[in-house]
Amino acid sequence: MFDKVEYWLELCDDDLRAAKNLLASKDYLWMGFICHLIAEKALKAVVANTTEEAPPKIHDLPRLANIAGISGELPEGHKNLLNNLMPLHIEARYPEHKEKVAATLTDDYCAKILKETEEFLCWIKQKLEK
Repeated sequence: MFDKVEYWLELCDDDLRAAKNLLASKDYLWMGFICHLIAEKALKAVVANTTEEAPPKIHDLPRLANIAGISGELPEGHKNLLNNLMPLHIEARYPEHKEKVAATLTDDYCAKILKETEEFLCWIKQKLEK
């Protein structure tokens, strides 16, 4: 693995620790935002590995999966996760959507999102080791 890939994965690990702390403190909106960042950075690690270039400065998870060349390999659960994380990055930023998004973020749902994000990151790391 070359340095750029390791860089993105190290950021993921840092963000994962932060997301766990945010869940524990019941700061669900930020936890969801950080989970989106973890998935985004994991996908950017794959893009960097595949292309050996800097990944594009975009935040659309399904599009990044496509650029990374892994859309067709994603298990259904991971595809669902990427779609579920999208509003936590985009819509949670805007006042007209923030309250609506926040209302969906229960303790159980956030724990599930965090668990699935961690599983996604593990899947990406295993993929990069091959």
